[in-house]
Amino acid sequence: MDHETYLAHIVEQSEALKAAALAAGPSAQVPTCPEWTVRELVEHIAQVHNMVHAGLALGTGDSRPPLAELPADWADLIAWWDTKRTEMVMRLGEGDPSRQAWSFITGMGTVAWWARRQAHETAIHRLDAEHARGDDIPTLLFDPQLAADGVDEVLGTLSPFRAYVKRPEVTVEGTILVHAADAGRAWMVHVEGGAVKAGPIEDAATDADATLAGTADAVYRAVWKRPSHAIVTGREEMLQAVNGG
Repeated sequence: MDHETYLAHIVEQSEALKAAALAAGPSAQVPTCPEWTVRELVEHIAQVHNMVHAGLALGTGDSRPPLAELPADWADLIAWWDTKRTEMVMRLGEGDPSRQAWSFITGMGTVAWWARRQAHETAIHRLDAEHARGDDIPTLLFDPQLAADGVDEVLGTLSPFRAYVKRPEVTVEGTILVHAADAGRAWMVHVEGGAVKAGPIEDAATDADATLAGTADAVYRAVWKRPSHAIVTGREEMLQAVNGG
């Protein structure tokens, strides 16, 4: 997807997240993130959007921006988040998307990378807010292009990074085929010596130790450890190598 499309998804998913959070209320539990209430979910996404806005003004060698002090009042928190995410989207839309900036993954911090990261960060937490409204599996369906791109980000960037920093430590070895059928995309994930490497493949029938398959929407949820109708066959323990969050 192009840069402007990512920015549009950030706006769309943010507004939907906000609507679901307001409908659920700040004290509602988030079943997909059981340690959080809806207020804590909003605090998280607000801090992330503020961090990205600040980080885009920093260089690649700078330290992570500090956490902000958040408003105690629920309405004030929502308004603060509105301001910060609007500022973030504006800064993401300024200048050259290939410009380098601070990132929590060394070498990844371009404006374009951050736009993609926030499109998916916001979409997945929008899903969390929908679950907090009371639906076991919300009726929303993510656009197949967005969902498949999110799977690609998890497999190509986040899973290798989290394996590298041992969050959690990957103890399995082998291969897992990931297939988003309606998007016509497939990936092979190789796990060896604690390292995770993934790349697209053309033949979804390729042999693997395990397979994760379904619609792009279902696979997107599954790689982010959210409730999903995706189907896992073979060595299910291989899924520990696939870790969006």
